[in-house]
Amino acid sequence: MGRFDGLREEERRDPKGGMIERRLFVKERLYYEIADWWAVISPPSEYAEEAALYVEMICAWARRPVREVLELGSGGGNNAYHMKHSFAMTLVEPADGMRELSRKLNPGCIHLKGDMRSVRLGRTFDAVFVHDAVMYMTTEDDLRAALETVATHLAPGGVALVAPDATTETFSETTEHGGAEDESGRQARYLEWKLPPEPGQATYTVHYAFLLREPDGNVRVVHDLHLEGLFQRATWLRLFDEVGLAATLVSRTIEGEEYDSFVAVRSAT
Repeated sequence: MGRFDGLREEERRDPKGGMIERRLFVKERLYYEIADWWAVISPPSEYAEEAALYVEMICAWARRPVREVLELGSGGGNNAYHMKHSFAMTLVEPADGMRELSRKLNPGCIHLKGDMRSVRLGRTFDAVFVHDAVMYMTTEDDLRAALETVATHLAPGGVALVAPDATTETFSETTEHGGAEDESGRQARYLEWKLPPEPGQATYTVHYAFLLREPDGNVRVVHDLHLEGLFQRATWLRLFDEVGLAATLVSRTIEGEEYDSFVAVRSAT
């Protein structure tokens, strides 16, 4: 495949012990270089069951009527495509290409550029939702900052729902595949390979192989690498507590698979 342009390794020397720390920096090609293929790779229609579950969980846990929902790391808007029928959605996404896709898919939603670790909108919402974009929080400091953003934007009686792909307790090495075709005749297929973390590490890597076929039959192959964070349930609950939210670990089932979720309700007083 040749060199992966989105990946670089940086060395940093520990000033105390002289040790060299190597850190992996990844710019995901899926969200930038090939963002316009997102709806072909992962069509919005495939999110109906999952999004309905999130609507149900938000309504069940909230202690106030839920009208306005903030989604952090909203990506191409596939969850919002379904959730907007129940809520007024404000969508925050850092990647310009993904945000533009979502604007076209969800023209009635508010779209804002921002990083979930630092964005501040100056207002609160009835619910704050974070889906799998939270997996890109690769350190405890990152995750705590994201949860601080959640807490800052949550109204009294409102509910926060954070739905990661995995925690340390639920992670397993897996391969998945999928893809679809759009109205123009573009076709996409992908293979996803999640590799286990190195011993003592709180991150793992996900390799993707994308085959992207244009209507004229030309096929391009793209290799992508994503670095994702992996934390124990106890760490999640501790970090929620540190930002002033008492979270509950709640299981969710999607297509027969069990996943961990974290739900926190802001005190109404």
